[in-house]
Amino acid sequence: MRRHGSFRTRLALGAIVAATAGAVLACPSMAADVRTGAGPSGGGNRPNILLILADDLGYSDIGAFGGEIQTPSLDALARSGLQLTNFHVSPACSPTRAMLMAGTDNHVAGLGTMAELPTPEQKGKAGYEGTLGTNVVPFPELLRDAGYHTYMAGKWHLGMTEELSPPARGFDQSYAMLQGGAGFFDQTGNAPPPDGKGTTKARYRENGKPVELPKIDYTTNFYTDKIIEYIGSNKADGKPFFAYAAYTAPHFPLQAPDHLIEKYKDTYKAGYEAIRNERFKRMQAAGLIPANMTPSEPPALWPKWEQLSQQQKDVEARRMAVYAAMVDALDQNVGRLVSYLKEIGEFDNTIIVFLSDNGAEGNDILDLVPAAWVEETFDNSLDNIGRPGSYVGYGPGWGHVSAAPFRLFKAFPTEGGVRSPTIISYPKLAHRGKIDGQIASVMDLAPTFLEAAGVKHPGHSHKGRTVHPMQGTSLWPYLNGRSDRAHPTDYALGMELFGRASIKKGDWKLVWVNQPWGTGGWELFNLADDPGETRNLVDAQPEKVKEMMASWDEYREKNGVIFDEKIAGQLQYSNGTRYYQELEW
Repeated sequence: MRRHGSFRTRLALGAIVAATAGAVLACPSMAADVRTGAGPSGGGNRPNILLILADDLGYSDIGAFGGEIQTPSLDALARSGLQLTNFHVSPACSPTRAMLMAGTDNHVAGLGTMAELPTPEQKGKAGYEGTLGTNVVPFPELLRDAGYHTYMAGKWHLGMTEELSPPARGFDQSYAMLQGGAGFFDQTGNAPPPDGKGTTKARYRENGKPVELPKIDYTTNFYTDKIIEYIGSNKADGKPFFAYAAYTAPHFPLQAPDHLIEKYKDTYKAGYEAIRNERFKRMQAAGLIPANMTPSEPPALWPKWEQLSQQQKDVEARRMAVYAAMVDALDQNVGRLVSYLKEIGEFDNTIIVFLSDNGAEGNDILDLVPAAWVEETFDNSLDNIGRPGSYVGYGPGWGHVSAAPFRLFKAFPTEGGVRSPTIISYPKLAHRGKIDGQIASVMDLAPTFLEAAGVKHPGHSHKGRTVHPMQGTSLWPYLNGRSDRAHPTDYALGMELFGRASIKKGDWKLVWVNQPWGTGGWELFNLADDPGETRNLVDAQPEKVKEMMASWDEYREKNGVIFDEKIAGQLQYSNGTRYYQELEW
């Protein structure tokens, strides 16, 4: 049975709450569903904030998290900062971005599903609008109103119109790619035109106005250029800044500069299993995962490396080399941002947060766009893969490697789909150089940033409209040493997307995934013993299942989740099994 009334009724009653706003705002504990503290550490200058978001980056891709890809800039931030190994995002991009901006669950913020993929059960329903809702207050707006400069460059994916663009949601200056993805060398869009002939143009807005992408060398470099330009434009006025570098790498189409592809051309000829096993060993040695952990195995329907033809192996090794080159380029641009902050004397006063929007993209991108269009429009010959005019993803084999050591990848609420390799760097952190396995989520970042800046969320009313309080918890007390935990031990984190769902509480996780990726029923795992989700305890622990189902029902009711076990099987995306049949073009 679907239950929506309680949440929507509470929101409708916001007008009554707004009538007593003066009393509410007089009490910080009532003003917002956010744990607040004493503001900026040390009471001095308010910190700058640099938020770096990768797109479809897998958990173990960067060096600090066990990967073989060369990422010295991110590795340095991890060594001097805090590595969060149990940090959770949504299984897909725009829902995570909504949670990030709003500090709420994705269903509360309007992204109960992606705008591109609603099912009949979801169309027209509250919470499933496919854009960042006006019932939430994006934290950049609050920072801007409190005297921060706010900058953004890169992927937006929260609304296409000017009224839904970054300036309308709190950004002073912005250069936004509006859609889910685009080419990296020019303005080529990610989807076919209505007649299926040729290509479309990706849509960009600068400061809310439509613009053509200028001649560039590579979009990852271009977005960094814009962030540096924006910061530099106001650096003399002494005001703090929030900068959001929303890179599109390494989202498909996989494209990278030739010299970086060349760097990795032989690395992945060893195949899926060899690369994944090496990552697993490095993660164990670094203390990133339990020493006795059993890694997840890919679904049996996918072939092993040894079962591929030589032509398939060549194509797969090339695709992964391009992917690695994209991550390498991303890291180099992180290095550019860090170097610039040091050059202008702001590094020591800047909180830097790095994360990915979801797990690795191991699904077949040809379940999103017609295979015939790709074949007719692009040159995906072996030597052109990754170059201008190509259009490929890297499929389930490498997706499972990127997600190592976890189960599945993007689009799934399993650990491989929702654990992000997250780094927080700030010279004033109380936990520098530490690897931390406490649970946290992307919802926690907005309240963390606000508290660090000494800014309070308005609660239920903002500028004459009813809004939803933040649901995340500020990590600031933990980060600056005033608390020894980010969340209480009985904290429950629910999640739903594409009809797949999970609830985590303590060491336990209850998860529902459709066949053939799961059982088509609820599965129970003890993540302390089995973070790879390899031993289903649903039959052995009936009382725990009952407890977890009660938490799931509470989450579903609170956030207006439409959950129907038929939804997951309706989607072509993330249910396709044709990848290897289409690999030998």
